Amino acid sequence: MTIQPSWVIPIAPDDPSERILEKAAHVIPTPRQRAWQELELSAFVHFGVNTFTDLEWGTGLENPAIFNPSDLDARHWCRVLKEAGFRQVVLTAKHHDGFCLWPSRYTEFSVKNSPWRGGKGDVLRELSQAAAEFGLKLGIYLSPADLHEIEAPGGRYGNASPAEESVIPTPVSGDRRTPQQHFTFTVDDYNRYYLNQLYELLTEYGPVHEVWFDGANPKPGIPETYNYEDWFRLVRALAPEAVIFNGPDVRWVGNEDGFARQTEWSVLPFQGDPQLGSRQVDALSRDLGSRERLLAGADYLAWSPAEVDVSIRPGWFYHTDEDERVKDLEKLMEIYLASVGRNGLLLLNIPPDRRGRFHEMDGQRVQEFGVELRRIFQRDFTHGGQAHASDSLPGCGPERAIDGNPETFWQPPPGQTGGEWTLDLARPATFNLVLLGESLSIGQRVESFAVDAWQDGAWREIASGTTIGYKRILHLKPLQARSVRLRILQSRLNPAIRTFGLYQR
Repeated sequence: MTIQPSWVIPIAPDDPSERILEKAAHVIPTPRQRAWQELELSAFVHFGVNTFTDLEWGTGLENPAIFNPSDLDARHWCRVLKEAGFRQVVLTAKHHDGFCLWPSRYTEFSVKNSPWRGGKGDVLRELSQAAAEFGLKLGIYLSPADLHEIEAPGGRYGNASPAEESVIPTPVSGDRRTPQQHFTFTVDDYNRYYLNQLYELLTEYGPVHEVWFDGANPKPGIPETYNYEDWFRLVRALAPEAVIFNGPDVRWVGNEDGFARQTEWSVLPFQGDPQLGSRQVDALSRDLGSRERLLAGADYLAWSPAEVDVSIRPGWFYHTDEDERVKDLEKLMEIYLASVGRNGLLLLNIPPDRRGRFHEMDGQRVQEFGVELRRIFQRDFTHGGQAHASDSLPGCGPERAIDGNPETFWQPPPGQTGGEWTLDLARPATFNLVLLGESLSIGQRVESFAVDAWQDGAWREIASGTTIGYKRILHLKPLQARSVRLRILQSRLNPAIRTFGLYQR
């Protein structure tokens, strides 16, 4: 039976190992997942009461009056990010303390009770407008954990309230909305509160392209059940283009250091339907998608790419004593090569200071980062070269890997799980970066590969690796060559190589 490509493919109990691997080769991203992956660079903006208390995790009992940035400028944030090459910005609209950076109708613990903008301010509104002006996509972080709803009198988090049929959005006094969509969920007090806030964020701030559900919890002993399926249903209905982090679309890479695995699979096995609830992924495991993992017993295979989050500073929120500890350019480049260059998306946190602006050190470093990326990747030594291959499908010849078209690719015929692709450069070139990419329209198939250079009358292996995926960048010692060769050593069905590039750092 022919396998139809899909982002989720079930495994039958009697599927032999060959059939499982064939199914894995047909798992492809959804359009929203592919658009997210192609962003490559996304910015995290941690901002809130912690910025003014010098804490990383707040208490939930802060006086809203402490939130009072003296010169908040979301246009400044977006201008710096755009110039550096970032394509999305994700704001901590509500962190674990529960303080809301927009004037939510459902709590008094928000900017509407701070002196900033005379109590009329809305950080998310200003950011959404600035992001639209500078052509950045918008993401929102809405912490499931909420210390204010735990610690404050009458708090809704873990209050043992019964689950009741509830209409979202729930009307409140003075509410002038005329919602075009209503939803009915059977939920307790906190999930009702959370869904109402999620509804506000997804309906009042323009298109949202990522919803970030953090898995951290300052008080994990408080019994509260998150109704993930209801949350995800609301996101799908109100923001169909948004990927859900820690949900069905995107997973955490497993560290906050900025490094993806050397072998980073986007095709993973799952127990239970991965389209429902929060996906159970052992984020700390070194092996998530090898043949051994796929064949160890699973109900489904699904596309589950890695988001790599890291802060430009030691902390996630701004602290004055970290002004001299901003990561240097060399470290940021190392992180880029180990995140985007290992089939991940880089989510780099740049926290505004108490003015509400990026500190000069952070802004300068981000701009240097953008300049360096442009300098490196504006010159690809493969341009003008002549490509050859051991064999190719009609219409998928070797030249397709260097034509600059993200929709075309070199692909050997069916039945070939290996192959050789050779490039004769227009002239000898000195390079130390090799960039590879598979076609996401076909899937992630390559399991091992090697790259050779023709030197002193013979082929010499200069690099090797396992997975490729959307993008793989290999950092080498500088070398000069006129001809290079890619050898696909093992693949799940015939591979499809979309990109091959050579660059100099």
